[in-house]
Amino acid sequence: MIRIRLLQSIGILCLAMGCTGIALAESAWISDQFEVMLRTGPSTGNAIQLMVDSGTELEILDETTDSDYTRVRTGGGTEGWVLSRYLMSEPSAREQLRILTQQLTSATTEGDSMGGQLDAIRSEYETATRRIRQLEDEKSSLQSEFDETTRKAANTLAIDRQNENLQLQLNDANIKVNVLEQKNDELTGASRRTWFFVGAAVLLVGIVLGLVLPRMKTQRRSRYDSF
Repeated sequence: MIRIRLLQSIGILCLAMGCTGIALAESAWISDQFEVMLRTGPSTGNAIQLMVDSGTELEILDETTDSDYTRVRTGGGTEGWVLSRYLMSEPSAREQLRILTQQLTSATTEGDSMGGQLDAIRSEYETATRRIRQLEDEKSSLQSEFDETTRKAANTLAIDRQNENLQLQLNDANIKVNVLEQKNDELTGASRRTWFFVGAAVLLVGIVLGLVLPRMKTQRRSRYDSF
């Protein structure tokens, strides 16, 4: 009886591991050893609701036309969108490895009569181990992509801050230019008034000299004539 139940468990597990597509109204699991952003909409411009840990089971609700994003629901009832490439149609390899390890341990205690089942489980164990290594390589690649995206986002924020500082400096410069222009206008007006007064003074002196000089000449002739 134990042997039959074990064979059934192994068969079900093998069928689950052989499935590669993701069907709607079914479950999906987050890729092994990775955190995925659950967003409010199907794009990087939408807000992040929470970070979903590796191995988390999600309920699939919908997909975008290009299948880049999938709408899911968490066990806690939170709905959102995740990148479809971060989803698997089966539990994580580490979870499968844990189950297989338990089965292997249980089968070992039952004796040599379970030799065939032990060989099958060992084979599945090795397959799961290889899958873990593959997923770790994928994790490294995804982490590099994530770090690069984070770096670009940080650069964009730095450029925005720099633009804001430059805009403030430009506004200050415009204010200073307006003040200087106002002072220049005031100085120009003062200079014009000064030249006006100087011109008026020169004209007045000219008029006075025009009136006084002829009289002085006339007086000198009168004195010379008296001699």
